[in-house]
Amino acid sequence: MSDARQPVELHVVSDSTGETATRLVLALEAQFPGQEFQLVRHPRCETVDDLQLACAEARGRPAVMVYTLVEPGLRATMRQLCRRARIHYCDLLGHPIDSISRVAGVAATMEPGARAPLDDTYFRRIEAIEFAVKYDDGVGGLDEADVVLVGVSRTSKTPLSIYLGYLGHKVSNVPIVMGVEPPPELFEIDPAKIVGLTIDPARLADIRVERVRSMGAPNRLYSDLERIYEELEQATGIHRRLGCPVLDVSELSVEETAMRIIRLVAERRRGLVST
Repeated sequence: MSDARQPVELHVVSDSTGETATRLVLALEAQFPGQEFQLVRHPRCETVDDLQLACAEARGRPAVMVYTLVEPGLRATMRQLCRRARIHYCDLLGHPIDSISRVAGVAATMEPGARAPLDDTYFRRIEAIEFAVKYDDGVGGLDEADVVLVGVSRTSKTPLSIYLGYLGHKVSNVPIVMGVEPPPELFEIDPAKIVGLTIDPARLADIRVERVRSMGAPNRLYSDLERIYEELEQATGIHRRLGCPVLDVSELSVEETAMRIIRLVAERRRGLVST
């Protein structure tokens, strides 16, 4: 086994940009918080010589070769090169392509860098992203939204709205402001699509301090811990009035929070329909 103090090199080899493999590699890294990693990208590997160069760089290193190669011949060559060099490897596309082809009874196009077609799904995503931008920070869209997020400032409402929009969900978000009552419409819409957001007070204070510093306009009240406790207490009261589930985003990434929101809304809709 490799020394945990020694970085593990993750070599991403692709016949295109390597974005697909890179996203997976980043997800894998998160599963080893105590391990240091070094990402090495080898994009546009289209010949055997390109693959040999990538393997030569990883040979003898504490490395894992992660590759997304569409052309079967290149995949077979890469596998042979890794075995000869005794490099651990992972073929991300080979098995999925073969499995889908067998079930569908249709051969894959084997086109490197192929993009999904501009179909209805694509245009729904664009529409949802535009919706999130238009109805950011409590400016409306509550009736039309698929999801409504409710929380105090700096609980990731806007990044979550955009990311969920990328996934095809129309999201509106409502900020909870100290001493200000939320819009009445919030209490009239389908409760199943409302999700509250909260955060650890100390964590929120740190985020707000950095935000104020980056803006170059000191606002001690905005990042004052006592004030933050009061804001979060007000938010808790509003969440209770709404009867909505509440997610603590203190230690969650935007991606993980978004997945939990989608699951919560789906479960609540099923529950309300069944009753």
